[in-house]
Formats: sequence, C-alpha cells, structure tokens
Amino acid sequence: MHGSATPLSASAASAWLLVLLCAASGAYCLLRVRRADRRARGTAAGEAVMGFGMAAMAVPSGTGPWGPQILLAVCCGASVHALWLLRGGGHHAHHLVGTLAMAYMALSATAGHGHGRAGLPLVTGALLLYYSGYVLLGGARLAAAGGAPYAAAGPGGRGADGAGELVRACRLAMGMGMLAMLLSM
Repeated sequence: MHGSATPLSASAASAWLLVLLCAASGAYCLLRVRRADRRARGTAAGEAVMGFGMAAMAVPSGTGPWGPQILLAVCCGASVHALWLLRGGGHHAHHLVGTLAMAYMALSATAGHGHGRAGLPLVTGALLLYYSGYVLLGGARLAAAGGAPYAAAGPGGRGADGAGELVRACRLAMGMGMLAMLLSM
C-alpha cells in the first residue's frame, strides 16, 4: 500500500520496516496459538492472520507475488472467520473491523485507488478515527500496565483479558501499522 520499491527511498524503507513489524507480530501470535488453551486459540489465530496479512499488504508495490486480488480473497476469508468467532464475543469484533479494513484497502487497490490514491473518503475517515482511538487507548493501557507491579497483573503476568504486556504491545503495533497503511491511502 506504499510507493515504489526504490532501495534508497525513505518510503520504501518505512514500508519494509512495517512489513517486518507486522510479520514479527504475526509470528509471535502464531506461537501463541500453539501454547493457548482452546478458548484463546481463536483470538491468537485471528491476530496471526492479521499480522501476516498486514505484512503482505505493506510490501511496497511491484515487489513479490501478492496481488490485490489475492489479498482481497484472503481478507474476505479472514472476515468470515472473524464473523464466525464473533459469536464468542470479546476481541473478535476488533478482528472483524480489521479484516474488513484490510479487504477495503485491497479492494481500493484492485479498483486502481490504492498505492497513494484515496479510497472512499467517508470509509477511510471512519477507519482512521477507529484506529486512532484504538492506538491511543491501547498505548494508554500498555503504559498503565507497565507502571503497575508485574505481579499485580495476575499469574503469568497476564491481565484480566488474558493478555500479557507483549500481547498488548503486538496488538498496539498492528494497530499502528493499520493506521499507517490507512494514512497512505
């Protein structure tokens, strides 16, 4: 969703850093799937799909096999999965918004609106507001958790939602990545 893949451009360097950040978050979430109990496995799997999907979307244009049509199909499949998991409540509503936002960006790219061109201003603006709020709230929660004694978070350093500080940091990183991609539209 970024500019050209020129090796010396600042835009390409920031795009590749975003790819790395999202892929690392996705890999960590994939590791969480293996360790999680049955109930938390769906959330971790959804976050892994989001991380890897965002990494694929952040690849500078003209690089790699990821065409907008493939990304659109993957994002739509992830949206259906998030909708299925939504029946359990919790963090899955955010996954649904995220997968729909990624499908929207992929659709904008297939329609010739991506890579620096705006999608629908109302949809883009609403998503920008959502992710700005998500990032600010997530950052505040992470800062508050960092200030509290580690043992106060409960067994294993996990908070009430079952997420440790590293999980919250990954969620925050992916939220910032989504915000950056939306800003580049």
